[in-house]
Amino acid sequence: MDVEKETLHGSDSRPSILLVDDDQVFVERLARAMRDRGYDARVANDYDSALALAKVESPEFAVVDLRMPGRSGLDVVRDMKAIDPATHILVLTGYGSIATAVEAIRLGAKDYLPKPADIDDILAALHRGPDDKKVMPVDFQPPSLARTEWEHIHRVLSDCEGNVSEAARRLGIHRRSLQRKLQRYPPRE
Repeated sequence: MDVEKETLHGSDSRPSILLVDDDQVFVERLARAMRDRGYDARVANDYDSALALAKVESPEFAVVDLRMPGRSGLDVVRDMKAIDPATHILVLTGYGSIATAVEAIRLGAKDYLPKPADIDDILAALHRGPDDKKVMPVDFQPPSLARTEWEHIHRVLSDCEGNVSEAARRLGIHRRSLQRKLQRYPPRE
């Protein structure tokens, strides 16, 4: 369990934020950017460390990655809301889908953003009021179905630690079909 604990920097006036992501480089950069903007940022790399920190001092805000080893970000959202329903939670993911977005909101997340999201997008989502409309970037292009399939296949393969036979079993396709799909280049967005 890798947990960064920080004390409040002399004042309770800094809003607290818990950042939960298994990508150590990304979460440390995000924490640094949050601290530069006046937040008391704490970091957790998995479900257990996130809940341990939330139980010690429930944060005002949380940014949670959806896909992590072990229990998912949806579990973090559900259980953090059980600890403190007032925590504003934003779910970030590189593997977005309508189903997971709906589930994250149903479990209590305030919003849902696809990665990569910059610090301004994250702060805007965390502070958006209930009557504020979510504005998609003008140049936003949803990924093609082929690109989404390619990302899903590679995520499952990663979850199986590169074992093609196990990935094919989990995907419900023949191993040779999976091998052919893996030989293709990623589709354009």
